[in-house]
Amino acid sequence: MLVLRSSTTSPFARKIRIAISILGLEDEIRIENADTLDPKDSVRQQNPLGKIPTLILDDGTTLFDSRVILEYLDHRAGGGRILPPAGPARFETLRLQALTDGILDAGILRVYEGRFRPEEKHEAKWLDHQTGKMGRALTALEKAPPTLGSKLNVGDITLACALGYLDFRFGTSWRETHPKLVKWLDEFANKVPAFADTVPH
Repeated sequence: MLVLRSSTTSPFARKIRIAISILGLEDEIRIENADTLDPKDSVRQQNPLGKIPTLILDDGTTLFDSRVILEYLDHRAGGGRILPPAGPARFETLRLQALTDGILDAGILRVYEGRFRPEEKHEAKWLDHQTGKMGRALTALEKAPPTLGSKLNVGDITLACALGYLDFRFGTSWRETHPKLVKWLDEFANKVPAFADTVPH
């Protein structure tokens, strides 16, 4: 059985857990919590970066980061399920994933600034820089939200996790200025029960 080193608060791990459900791989993967701040946690041996998600295969090989794991899971499920195999659709999906991963990256950097540096040493320019990335990405997505078809993809999954992370870490004020994205997220949640099952806590 495969093992996913994960955390209930990681949006990147949430991407994998939702994909596992969409692909019907729940019986093939055991989810184990990892503490990336604990030097004794074996995740540092499984992934030299000490980051999650990390997927341990049957032969002990490990895969990381979330984009690589999603590609592997799609392959394991037969291919072309959550990642178009070729052509414009593939690159549009990867582009959406990159944009929404960028929202997550910037959001996590904001969280880390507050977590690891005392308030009097917070760098306002740095925080504004990350906030600007998030705001511009949300504005672009609000102008042209992706279409939710019958076949969900890695871009859809990542966008849902990014919006969920905003709710979790930064409150719901983004919803007031992005009604199309709110509607999009509601539709995603209705299609994917795993979104509610993986709410961070």
